[in-house]
Amino acid sequence: MTGMTSTARPFLNRRLAEFGTTIFAEMSALAVRTGSINLGQGFPDTDGPEEVREAAVRALRDGRGNQYPPGPGVPELRTAIADHQSRRYGLSYDPDTEVLVTAGATEAIAATLLALLEPGDEVVALEPYYDSYAACIAMSGAARVPVTLRPDPEHARFRLDLDELRDAVTDRTRLLLVNTPHNPTGTVLTREELTAIAELAVERDLLVVTDEVYEHLVFDDAEHVPLATLPGMRERTVTIGSAGKTFSFTGWKVGWVTAVPGLVTAVRSAKQFLTYVASGPFQYAVAEALALPDGYFDAFRADMQRKRDLLGDGLRGAGFEVYQPQGTYFITTDIAPLGEKDAHAFCRALPERCGVVAIPNSVFYDDPDAGRSQVRFAFCKKDDVLEEAAVRLQSLMP
Repeated sequence: MTGMTSTARPFLNRRLAEFGTTIFAEMSALAVRTGSINLGQGFPDTDGPEEVREAAVRALRDGRGNQYPPGPGVPELRTAIADHQSRRYGLSYDPDTEVLVTAGATEAIAATLLALLEPGDEVVALEPYYDSYAACIAMSGAARVPVTLRPDPEHARFRLDLDELRDAVTDRTRLLLVNTPHNPTGTVLTREELTAIAELAVERDLLVVTDEVYEHLVFDDAEHVPLATLPGMRERTVTIGSAGKTFSFTGWKVGWVTAVPGLVTAVRSAKQFLTYVASGPFQYAVAEALALPDGYFDAFRADMQRKRDLLGDGLRGAGFEVYQPQGTYFITTDIAPLGEKDAHAFCRALPERCGVVAIPNSVFYDDPDAGRSQVRFAFCKKDDVLEEAAVRLQSLMP
């Protein structure tokens, strides 16, 4: 019986028992196995700017970042992040004490929640939420309290109920976890909504963690308002950003945190025992990327808005109810008009039915019934891929 264990106790601890393989890995594997078009996991099928890629190559050749970079991140990138926040939003951060580079936004979220939460604390989060939020809250020993963004068919978007948010806060609430532009719904919280969140945080003396990785993907007349710009919020807000979504280099895993020194020190204390450091040469390249002229960001946003419209029209033509995203590169749909009710079963069968992979939104809710008929598609793909997906989806028409 060598190598066997005599204990009946499960190997995975109770806090993580509800989390298995992520839906993204599962559906991407399904796409590979079936040869389907993958509109599930949110990664582009083209690389970002050539000059940014060459900056990474240059860093490798020059021997910059081939060994461990500094724990907080290379000075060039920390300065570029601070300059970006100042130039875009008028937020002033000290690159030495108020900026921390992380292995993508996912590590930034994990390190922040592990650093700031105690077992028994409550975290109010806007659902549906990115799956790592729930897992990281569980790892911290805290309890998640969802406030659901609800479909508003009249305006083809999702809305936040501010009264429900206020009612969710208790004496055990430690922080609010906010994501805008919001994945998966594509909602961009309005200035009025964010002002109400800020006033609640100040009134109840709450910390706020705000995931703003899609800050440069805001469409039509929507406006991205960083929470840290609002009165009373800079000193209590941890802002999370990332290069992957903005520059289409998701595999580089370069993210960051900006906050006041005490909060950054706390997050760094947890981060150093996760990856310690990461992405050395890519940090130098991202520093150059953040300094690109405004024309890059404007063109990138316009191109993604055009792709949104291309896929959205195809989905409507195939019979889906489409909630028009104001940001991100995801479209949430409802499959009820197709005579379907179970998004999970629908997405598992979709590759065989028409050769397309999507994500069931039910996995992003505490109560799967809340998003039972919602399906998310990614539109950060080549035009011909989106056009072919739209053609394939036409076969679902009742």
